[in-house]
Amino acid sequence: MGAATACFAAAAGLSVVVVERGSIASGTSSRCEGNLLVSDKELGPELELARYAQNVWRQDLAEHAGVWEFESKGGIIVAENEASATALTALAEHQRGLGIEVELLPDIADVRRLEPYINPALAGGAFYPEDAQVQPVLATHHLLKLARENGARVLTRTPVLAIETAGGRVSGVRTPDGVIGAGAVINCAGAWASDVAALADLDLPVLPRRGFVLVTEPVPVTIHHKVYSAGYVGDVASSDAGLQVSPVVEGTPSGTILLGASRERVGFDERFSMEAVSRIARAGIGLFPALADLRLLRTYSGFRPYCPDHLPVIGPDARLPGLWHSAGQEGAGIGLSVGIAKLLTQALQGEETDLDLAPFRPERFEGKLAA
Repeated sequence: MGAATACFAAAAGLSVVVVERGSIASGTSSRCEGNLLVSDKELGPELELARYAQNVWRQDLAEHAGVWEFESKGGIIVAENEASATALTALAEHQRGLGIEVELLPDIADVRRLEPYINPALAGGAFYPEDAQVQPVLATHHLLKLARENGARVLTRTPVLAIETAGGRVSGVRTPDGVIGAGAVINCAGAWASDVAALADLDLPVLPRRGFVLVTEPVPVTIHHKVYSAGYVGDVASSDAGLQVSPVVEGTPSGTILLGASRERVGFDERFSMEAVSRIARAGIGLFPALADLRLLRTYSGFRPYCPDHLPVIGPDARLPGLWHSAGQEGAGIGLSVGIAKLLTQALQGEETDLDLAPFRPERFEGKLAA
């Protein structure tokens, strides 16, 4: 999120300093799958934002697609039973009415034409050709490279110790090396965004939601799309704090296969969870039985920045002029990043934004109890 914002702001001629407490992409950006999805978004502002961001990836940044391994692979949601298939059909038809490209796959034979190794016991699905993926670490580094080419400075291993104010507004940030003056400070700290807001004595209910990913040994290409169960969409929209697992399986250019997805709110607990990993493996095999004989190379986990109403916080904070936020995107951060960055840059320059940022206003939680 910070790299994308720096890229667009610097390209617009703004003076930009990126202050990173660790190394580049050392947080959630290196512990995710790099999804650019429209299929899993709730109808409303987030879906509009996702579609806008897709256009930015595909049009504004098209020349860099090869650098960050942009794959327009498409996504397939599969239904595990007839009841799930009926609900998925209704969702897909509604999305189609909103202009989303979606092809119904009413029979499992239709799904198997796209994914020959899918479990034949499933009940059908829907294909979303707009779903895509990038390699998130490459994207983060290259976006910062583009920012530097337009004059941005990037400071790594430099924690922000305080948000400085003067005359009732933000005037910069304090680091171990001194104060960096700024007319605007943008909080792009992901799952740690609430800690940054707290430096200004403000509450921002962004909470960590842990997830694990499994990586198999390289194999010949057997999975051509991002494939996940209809239950994944419900888990994304859920506020349940307990462990949730819904199968998500996809191949990569290197030949490895990625399996997810788990969600649980356990704070910043980084410990390995055998329960989560075992359930992910079983769920993935449920979609693709042929995976049962593969070896796992590794697992990794990260923290999604979760907001109680499942909408990100984007834009200026009315409670403190000069403080801006771009956080709370949960599992959609990579996909939404460049779209949000373009919108923020427009707003920073006092321009009318391509999309209305009001639904994402940071102060909307004031006086409300975070879930």
